[in-house]
Amino acid sequence: MRDFSDKDLKDFLDREAARINTPEFIGEDPVQFPRRFEKLQDIEIVAFLSAIIAWGRRNMICRDAERMLSLMEQRPFDYVMDEGYEELDPRMNIHRTMFASDLQYFLRGLRKVFSDYGSLDAFCAAVKAGDDAAPSWKFVEELQKVMCAENDGKTCSQCLPVNLKTTALKRINMALRWLVRDDGIVDMGVWKSIPKSKLFIPLDVHVGNTARDLGLLTRKANDRKSVEEVMETLRRYRPDDPAIYDYALFGIGIENSKARAE
Repeated sequence: MRDFSDKDLKDFLDREAARINTPEFIGEDPVQFPRRFEKLQDIEIVAFLSAIIAWGRRNMICRDAERMLSLMEQRPFDYVMDEGYEELDPRMNIHRTMFASDLQYFLRGLRKVFSDYGSLDAFCAAVKAGDDAAPSWKFVEELQKVMCAENDGKTCSQCLPVNLKTTALKRINMALRWLVRDDGIVDMGVWKSIPKSKLFIPLDVHVGNTARDLGLLTRKANDRKSVEEVMETLRRYRPDDPAIYDYALFGIGIENSKARAE
């Protein structure tokens, strides 16, 4: 890519974000699944389940998210509170290396949160994640404690990353973008516990490569330090809503990947 001045780069990212952040984006993205629901708890469950399987090809992610909704008979909150997940064969495949035993692990923790706090948003507020400089990592740290307590002290890296000092937390940051950003186009804006100014972008391979091409990232790894490096510039460009640029970086990255494959 050609070199940009700082102003030109901001203008370019603004244009690309506006181009990608449209209703047409929804149909091929996992965000379509939580958007089907109106009840907060249903939205939360489906958002996090769709996000934690979000690695690999998007069509496979969407296929398997659809299967999970079918397992829950399109009634996620009732399914969780009725402990329907305990009837699953733990060996059943959910998505790639994730199995029903992992889904059971995750839903046991969610049930405890809903029983004690009413919603994940209320839980997030109670643990004051929104006051932290890195709300998503604080949220996962506290949620991990609940998950472990409900699963005999065990962790499950398929559900939540274990090493919070190094993980980019891509899947959770994506779910939080859906739940927190409130422009009413793609993201739903149903959470109040985290300000959108404190969101981090979900850094994956495509986003990382695009960020390097544009000079936003010097590190080779797609880890927590890399997310923080990218966000330093993005927060300067749009202090109130830096995660809007995820659309630009993701969209450019996907298009470049397709071009290389052709």
